[in-house]
Amino acid sequence: QVQLVESGGGLVQAGGSLRLSCAASGRTFSGYNLAWFRQATGKEREFVAAIIRSTLRTYYADSLKGRFIISRDNAEDAVYLQMNSLKPEDTAVYYCAANEAPYYSAIYYYSNREKYDYWGQGTQVTVSS
Repeated sequence: QVQLVESGGGLVQAGGSLRLSCAASGRTFSGYNLAWFRQATGKEREFVAAIIRSTLRTYYADSLKGRFIISRDNAEDAVYLQMNSLKPEDTAVYYCAANEAPYYSAIYYYSNREKYDYWGQGTQVTVSS
């Protein structure tokens, strides 16, 4: 089992940047697939980005490609989300998630929140116009 703790959220003006961090503790971090999801008030939790095991293969929601970058540091047991050119519609609680799905499964279900077993408590990101 792995525990996830997000940090780095806050208030930023439109056009600005934030870097979210998710620290993991527990079992071997490098064997986990990791993802970021977000949930705006009154909306469903949606996929943002994922990074697959030690392959470092990454996936993004189509609407976020080019602005958000997911990365991981297995030595630090951490995953990051660099968010650039932020817009008011990016305002949401951002969640880190993990699972141990095998590679052939992870590359198909990376955006499905039901496939993730471990979640952090979330960090609020607010983008002002």
